Amino acid sequence: MLSPLKSLFSSFFLPEGGNTPQDDARFLQLATAVLLVEVMRSDTSVTDAERSTTLAALRSKFALSAGELARLVAQAEATAKGANDYFAFTSAMNEQFTQPQKIQVVEHMWQVAYADGDLDANENHLISKIAGLLHVTHGEYIAAKLHAKQAAQSGLSSA
Repeated sequence: MLSPLKSLFSSFFLPEGGNTPQDDARFLQLATAVLLVEVMRSDTSVTDAERSTTLAALRSKFALSAGELARLVAQAEATAKGANDYFAFTSAMNEQFTQPQKIQVVEHMWQVAYADGDLDANENHLISKIAGLLHVTHGEYIAAKLHAKQAAQSGLSSA
């Protein structure tokens, strides 16, 4: 199942050659970044807080330099604009990520949604949809949401 996705990814983003474990890792990084960017884009405006939270989430999940992180987010923004659905991203995650890793992605999505202090209905809908595609149970989804909300509230109160 991952082979067609890798070849699609390769045709758009990678130089000629075979798919390597590094290609798989890059696609998973891009997939994660696209989902976080989609949360940023789902409400009326992208705030500095949402962008900072997205960068922090990606930095915590992947060991990337500042330059690599900036390129990843730029590529994710371009990819998100052209994506028709989330299946390619979530199916790759379902094959490669453990359940706790998928829950962590959902929690990062919630962190981005709460970053501006206002949870938009579009953000809520998008995260619910992605959680379903990632086979995150309702209990795991709610726990991730509550954890991100508590973190956001403690961050806002200390600011």
